[in-house]
Amino acid sequence: MTKPPIRLLVVDDSAYNRRNIADVFATYPEVEVVGKAADGEEALRLAALLKPDVITLDLEMPRMDGFTFLRILMSRQPTPVIVVSSYSQKENVFKALELGALDFVAKPTAQISPDATDLREQILAKVLLVRQLRSNLTPPAPSSRRQVSGNFSVDGRNGFADSTAMRAASAYIAPKHVIAIASSTGGPSALLEIFSKIPLTSTAGIVVAQHMPDKFTRTFAERLDKRGAVRTSEAVEGDRVGKLTGFVCPGRQCMEVMQNGLELKLAISPPRPDDRYVPSADRLLKSVAAACGAKAVGVILTGMGDDGVEGARAIRDAGGLVIAESQETAVVYGMPGAAVRAGIPQKELPLPQIAEFLATL
Repeated sequence: MTKPPIRLLVVDDSAYNRRNIADVFATYPEVEVVGKAADGEEALRLAALLKPDVITLDLEMPRMDGFTFLRILMSRQPTPVIVVSSYSQKENVFKALELGALDFVAKPTAQISPDATDLREQILAKVLLVRQLRSNLTPPAPSSRRQVSGNFSVDGRNGFADSTAMRAASAYIAPKHVIAIASSTGGPSALLEIFSKIPLTSTAGIVVAQHMPDKFTRTFAERLDKRGAVRTSEAVEGDRVGKLTGFVCPGRQCMEVMQNGLELKLAISPPRPDDRYVPSADRLLKSVAAACGAKAVGVILTGMGDDGVEGARAIRDAGGLVIAESQETAVVYGMPGAAVRAGIPQKELPLPQIAEFLATL
């Protein structure tokens, strides 16, 4: 039986952008543009009236901006939202993801050109992704400043404001475990939850392959750094993976962990022809398996496709532990589901339990 089309509401204060986004779907019967709104107030009225399956959202709008719209929408009728934002608004994108937006598309300029083929294909792919979402999609709990231990808070003050100085002053301590995390769609919010629960007493190091554009990974790493006790940054060649350190693979690059004497160091390199995804979770997890053996922990979070499955297999074969996010909480069950179907993970847990388990390592 033919499925009904995905009902899309386009929200952007630019009539030019609204028209060009709608035109993306003109030749795709799988998607029906049911409405267009120029600001958050109009978008809320249309969302209540039209009950769209997905919304594309500009964040900077008059009368009611995208953040206010997201807060109200997610409290009234949680709906998948794809943020369409410029490269210059990186912090705003992650704020929107924390408020419940599903994913984002980065536009190079304020205006979406009709011949911006790559951008139009990204918008199409992310809207079509709605069919793969779990049906009980709900927004994440609002983030707030959390206490980790003693006088350390995670809002960038009382201990974490000087994270760079802490890095420089602290001696290298090899981690007892290396946690390698693979994630894609829905991953940023999941990673923020995990990093917020890792305590100062943790002896693990964390490396992350999150599918994300290159101009956003540094900002995302900085956001993770402020969220908890793990000293997190965008990885650079030669970084040492130590106790309570975290590294996000730079966009459009691949990252591997290498044994270097008594230290674990990072190697950053361009993708190879056989890398189906970039950053490649498979490459990262395979390298952690080779370098760490039984001390490796592989975690496959929400995302499309099957990136990380072969890397997870390598970790299990090396005597390490593999955890997959359960369908109960995975926004998109593609990556963890592929690992589960292959019979690789020793544990399949909902996201809160993954975070709690990793906090005990």
